[in-house]
Amino acid sequence: MNGFFDIPSDLQHSYGGLIAVHMQEALFPVLAGLLLALPVGLLCVHYGWLYAPLLWTSTVLYAIPSIAFFVVLIDYTGLTQLTVMIPLCLYSLVVLVPAVVDGIRSVPEETNAAATAMGIGLARRYFQVQLPIAVPAIMAGLRVATASSISLVSVGALIGNQGGLGNLLTTAQLYGRPRLAVTSVVTTAVLAIVIDALLVLLRRVLTPWQPPSGRAAGRSADVAARTPEGVS
Repeated sequence: MNGFFDIPSDLQHSYGGLIAVHMQEALFPVLAGLLLALPVGLLCVHYGWLYAPLLWTSTVLYAIPSIAFFVVLIDYTGLTQLTVMIPLCLYSLVVLVPAVVDGIRSVPEETNAAATAMGIGLARRYFQVQLPIAVPAIMAGLRVATASSISLVSVGALIGNQGGLGNLLTTAQLYGRPRLAVTSVVTTAVLAIVIDALLVLLRRVLTPWQPPSGRAAGRSADVAARTPEGVS
């Protein structure tokens, strides 16, 4: 097992250190993207004409390879983690902005009308009424954006060992140690699965009124079985 976790000293990090760097470079851009997507999504809902051009712009940015972003950013941010995180933040907007928009649009008009009738202002209605109802849609987008970010961090290995666990891929090729490549791939996959499970748990905590999908399906089946059609 030592061959899998024997990290060369030129990477300047232990195995745990590489995991910490990888998660930092993956999660901070998604968090920044979420903080940007929340107000942008609200603007797109209230000013519908904004949504199409913003979605088109973010999709075009997503189509640009990360290496091309690195070439442009290196002159300004250097061979740093910021050079890796800026493209990842932009990529996350492709998923998070539509998730926020869909979540807000899923709020029933009766709910918005009731909030307005109670004298609740726009900002307060957004945070206290619309966002709680939009949590399932937003969390679904957040899960996709996070898994994508965790996998894309490895590309940063091409610029000064800024790829977290991806650095093990280039090191495996340099020193002829394929076990390090296996360690990189497996660890990245495990991290993505663990973080996704934590996000699912967070969604359940934030939306206690929503039963898990399995229970919901079971209850629907029970209800169907109790109807006259089901009995017959």
